[in-house]
This record gives sequence, C-alpha cells and structure tokens, in this order.
Amino acid sequence: MSGYPESTWRLIFSPAADGATQMAVDEAIWRAVAAGRALPTLRLYAWSPPCLSLGRHQPVEQVNRGALQEAGYGLVRRPTGGKAILHADELTYSMAVPLTDPRVRGGVLESCARLSRGLLAGLTALGVSGATASRRASRSPPGPVCFEEVADFEIAVAGRKIVGSAQVRGGGGLLQHGSLPLWGDIARVCRFLIPAADPERVRRRAVTLEEVGRRVSWAEAAQAMAEGFAQALSLRLEPDDLTDEEREAAERLRLEKYSTEAWTARH
Repeated sequence: MSGYPESTWRLIFSPAADGATQMAVDEAIWRAVAAGRALPTLRLYAWSPPCLSLGRHQPVEQVNRGALQEAGYGLVRRPTGGKAILHADELTYSMAVPLTDPRVRGGVLESCARLSRGLLAGLTALGVSGATASRRASRSPPGPVCFEEVADFEIAVAGRKIVGSAQVRGGGGLLQHGSLPLWGDIARVCRFLIPAADPERVRRRAVTLEEVGRRVSWAEAAQAMAEGFAQALSLRLEPDDLTDEEREAAERLRLEKYSTEAWTARH
C-alpha cells in the first residue's frame, strides 16, 4: 500500500517528436498544473529524431555540434538540471504535480524518493530485479554524461544507473522528467561531447533495460511504467490529451524558447 489517498491524475501517451517540442510540451503542462488549470499529469513519450539534451546549466561548449549534425540528431536544453543525455531508443517520462500534493511535499530529495517508487514498480513489472533508489554514500569526479553518475534516489541495478531523472520547481508546481534507455549502446552519447567522454566508463556505470531484463517495445514499457506509478502512488490515471491552452503555450515555448540559440547557448 502506498499510504496516500487515491488521487486522479491525467495520463498522456505522446507521439514521438523533436527535442524542442517535447521540452516545450513539458513546460506547458507544468505551468498549467501549477496554476490549477489541469490535473496532475504523467506523460510518456519518445524522441524523433534522436536528440542530445543538456541540463539547464550545462555549458553548450561541451557539445560536438558537427557530430550531431552529421548524425542527423537534434540538440535541446532542458528546463531541469543534470548532464547530457542522448535520447534514442528510450522511454521518457514527465510528471507535473502541484507542490501541495503529499507525494511531492518537502524538499527535492524527499519528493524524488517518493516518486522513485513508481519507477521501481514499473521496472519490476518489466522483469527487472534488484533495482534500488537510495541516498548515495559517495561521489566520483563529475563528468558531462548524465548516466556516468547515480544521483540520490535515481534508479540503479547492481550499482549501474538505469533511469536518469531531474526536477525543477516554480509557480507552485514541480516538473520531474527522466530517461529509461530501452536498448542500444548506452555510451553512444560520448562521441557527441567535447572532449569525447570515455565510453567504457559510461558502460561500467550505466545499463539499458535490455541488459538487465529483456527487450521490450516502447508501448510495453510505457504501459508498465504507467501501471507502476498508479500502483506505487495510489493514482487513478485517466488517459487524456493536452488542452487547447497547453497546445498554444507549447507552440509558443517551442518557437520562442526551446528552438532558439539564445536558450540553447545560455549559461
């Protein structure tokens, strides 16, 4: 039992889209939820084309833009913190929740610990055993790759990171989103960074779902994650879509923020 009173949240399965669109939609939902104009929302999505995302404060000078362009991949800066992620062959989740919700009350780490229970339940449903989310006793030297380091209450299997998450708060609500690599080479991100990160270091520290469980489709992973969050957090998830307000806000944010060099290259 989760210990929470049952709450109704909106569930959105979004089509794959480019990085600027996905970040704009996340922010539009976050704003609407924080203002009380939309239900708390769990959104699950993918990226097309694949995209490198930077944390909010990560220097864009760490990106090999020529290599990204040659590969046909996108580049976007997230509204949340953290380090670089190459979004390819993965499931991405985002949650927009009012800060009054008991599941996210308190500080960032407290809310991350509670929300991680949904991720753990989803991974269990996908056949992953031994996944954990806890405080980390030690830190290694920081690198430019998100999956090089397991942060507090991120999900790991045998010490190797399998879900990377980040959070931002404002206006009375929070946005948390994260990446679950489904298959493929977890170290592909390295060649798109300057200087190139060490791929063997990343492979030692991170893992895909296929490596610790089995290969599943995006749809199966998304359904399992939705059920995991519902079970662990006592949620009634109602499938729905963006409101007209959110669509209009997302389009403005895509054009005026997430697709602009001013945002991508900010410090």
